Amino acid sequence: MTLWPSEIYVYSAILLLTLCSVLTRAGFMLFGDYIPLPDGVRRALRYAPAAALTAILVPDLLPWKADTGPAFDYRLVAAMVGIIVFLRSRSAVLVIVAGMITLWGLRWLAG
Repeated sequence: MTLWPSEIYVYSAILLLTLCSVLTRAGFMLFGDYIPLPDGVRRALRYAPAAALTAILVPDLLPWKADTGPAFDYRLVAAMVGIIVFLRSRSAVLVIVAGMITLWGLRWLAG
């Protein structure tokens, strides 16, 4: 079996990206005790979970239309109801129940 130059390129790219991913992720586990992080980096890493959650939720709650910008969606109203329920009760189960009931109710009303 002979490999074409384009196949060699693809396989080498996959191999190099795998190597980069393993080195960057395993580096903290292997050398984390020997190379301390600066205080500024430690402070910035505290915001990583909130930033990741925002990056996942905002595009889902505010879908973007190419010609008009953000579009209204029922999920945004259900998310606001969920936030209000969370601020009042601090219960994750009630947030899920209230948000889903709101979403289903709005979809049912819209027909």
